[in-house]
Amino acid sequence: MIEIVRGEHDTGPPSRKKLQDLKHDFFASIVVFLVAVPLSLGVAFAAGAPLLSGLISAVVGGLVASLLGGSPLQVSGPSAALTVVLADTIATHGWPATCAITVAAGLLQILFGLTRLARAALAVSPAIVHGLLAGIGVTLVLGQLHVVLGGTAQGSALANVLALPGQVAAHHDEAVLIGVVTLGVLLLWPRLPKAVRRVPAPLAAVTLATGLSVLAGLTLPRVDLPAGLPALHVVPRLPDGGWGSFAVAAVTIALIAGLESLLSAVSVDKLRGGPRTDLDRELIGQGAANVAAGALGGFPVTGVIVRSMTNYEAGARTRASALLHCAWILAACLLFTGLLRLIPLAALAALLVYVGTKLVNLNGLKEVRRHGDLPVYVVTLAGAVAVNLLTGVAAGVLLALALMLRRMIFSGIHVETDGRRHRVVIEGALTFLSVPRLTRVLAEVPAHADVTLELLVDYLDHAAFDCLRGWQQAHAGPVTVDEIGHPWFERGRAGEPTVRRSVAARVVPRWLAPWSEWQAEHVVLPAQRTASSLLCRGASEFQRRTAPLLRDTWSGLAHGQQPHTLFITCGDARIVPNLITTSGPGDLFTVRNIGNLVPPADGTDSSVGAAVEYAVGVLDVAEIVVCGHSGCGAMKALLGRAPDGLEQLGSWLRHGEATLRRRAREAPLLLGGERPAAEADQLALQNVVQQLETLRGYPVVAAALDRGALRLTGMYFDVGAAQVSLLDGAARGFVPAGALEH
Repeated sequence: MIEIVRGEHDTGPPSRKKLQDLKHDFFASIVVFLVAVPLSLGVAFAAGAPLLSGLISAVVGGLVASLLGGSPLQVSGPSAALTVVLADTIATHGWPATCAITVAAGLLQILFGLTRLARAALAVSPAIVHGLLAGIGVTLVLGQLHVVLGGTAQGSALANVLALPGQVAAHHDEAVLIGVVTLGVLLLWPRLPKAVRRVPAPLAAVTLATGLSVLAGLTLPRVDLPAGLPALHVVPRLPDGGWGSFAVAAVTIALIAGLESLLSAVSVDKLRGGPRTDLDRELIGQGAANVAAGALGGFPVTGVIVRSMTNYEAGARTRASALLHCAWILAACLLFTGLLRLIPLAALAALLVYVGTKLVNLNGLKEVRRHGDLPVYVVTLAGAVAVNLLTGVAAGVLLALALMLRRMIFSGIHVETDGRRHRVVIEGALTFLSVPRLTRVLAEVPAHADVTLELLVDYLDHAAFDCLRGWQQAHAGPVTVDEIGHPWFERGRAGEPTVRRSVAARVVPRWLAPWSEWQAEHVVLPAQRTASSLLCRGASEFQRRTAPLLRDTWSGLAHGQQPHTLFITCGDARIVPNLITTSGPGDLFTVRNIGNLVPPADGTDSSVGAAVEYAVGVLDVAEIVVCGHSGCGAMKALLGRAPDGLEQLGSWLRHGEATLRRRAREAPLLLGGERPAAEADQLALQNVVQQLETLRGYPVVAAALDRGALRLTGMYFDVGAAQVSLLDGAARGFVPAGALEH
């Protein structure tokens, strides 16, 4: 029998769940409807379009986009982001041709969606998007302020700025009062109690301003809508000429509307969780909505972030909310036209001033600044306000590409001087664009100086290679090339240059790879390859490259240590504890000896015992690791292959006799499910287990184990395979690290 357990958010059978969703969608649709009506009228008014076109688009465009789009909670309609370009389009081509442009823009959006170009819009820099929206907002505010002050918006943002002082100083009529009241309500509304804020701020502001104008008997320009069922006399008409500007307007509307719709859908996705929106389908749905809206004499539509967020926050769950909000707008057009005609145009202008200021997103600006893209934002905004939106976007894209190119080809070039020795340090990508600066820096090096050319580059092109080689050959003093990472310069001198980053060999960092191996390849004179010179050169490398990176870490450790692990391992030079455990300064309290042996706690050898007591009793380590390894010379010696005449070594290896006894009585241990081929490696596995047993005999260790404050771990490192394995009691052997859950 299968038991079905319902999820935490399950509301019952499918029919009951649909009813629950419909309940939430119903109330959310009313909230969105109350926001959409004043905004649709205001956007159409700001663009100089017939006010009815805003409502037509909200109904027809919103309905088609909701049915065909990819985002279930997206709400579409007229958007403030299109007012600027629409105002210019209407002034140039007239309203019937603008409707045809809207249809053409919709067809372009459908084409973009069918060719799967939607995700390409997400590659646009956020700085360009925020700059574009800010430019639209600034232009919108500058134009509508004139209307709020009782005047008329000028033809351009610059003209609006120049005329604004005179408009402020001019005689103000009743429109100013209504505009100020509307703005005051919009600004005050978020500070009111939550119960009051259930009414959307745009609806409250426009309603209060309208009520005041009616009660006071003010004679103001108001919304002009036909009474009863409107007759749609406007049919899209192609222009008689000017096809270039017609095409530019269609592309501009398609791009801006598509970009806003996609960004709005992505923003809603981040909030609601669950499956992501099909962005290509969303773009097709938005295109179909614009075709329908334009064909019926409507305004271009987009997925509007304000309405979509309102829809989500009001509790919408399915597409039904957006569909129902269209029905409520249609009902308002048919049944409440008389009320809508009472709305003063000054109230709509004030609402758009408020919406325009919201488009200048200060949080987005701070984010852009943190990422170093403020110049892109400023250039996009300035271009959008001073010229037009496409110019602003094009300028922003070009600057973003230039900054990206600069960051990609950046190379840090400087000279460090120590007496007569000079070190020329070059970092980053070294290309032909860096050659002038590289030449200038190299010219500063004295002619007979002893120079080290330190190259830490991730790309070196032909021009930069020729510059370096020519300078090296012309320099009178000795020049040593110290190439860190992939050997770009060395391969170029060998006649086998690397021409693409993608084929550059991965090189082990010098602070991880054997330093002696690097010295053998790069130190020319064999006499210099002594042990002391290796250590001196290694210490110098550490001081120059590693110490600056870890200075803050060691500064914090200067007054004490708090390691988490006592690590007991062999003194074999091939075992690097911090490397194979990915640990750093302050992590491991390390004890190394021949064969990673732990003498018994009877005091016969106090060195290891003292370290154990100090680590557990004073430092309170949480874990003790005993690490053996393959090819261990101590294990070979225990098997009878010890060098002759080494008394101290023989005396020490007596601590490994317990391991030999364990080997005789216990079954062999497995490594990765198999027995190691070498007998010494089999013994090394047994040795790790034996040393863990010996540790349990230390009183301080036993007490910590009883308290649950300590853990014992067996580890084995296969040198040839570079494989770390951990002891697994259940598997009767060692398994690769990562196979055990910790």
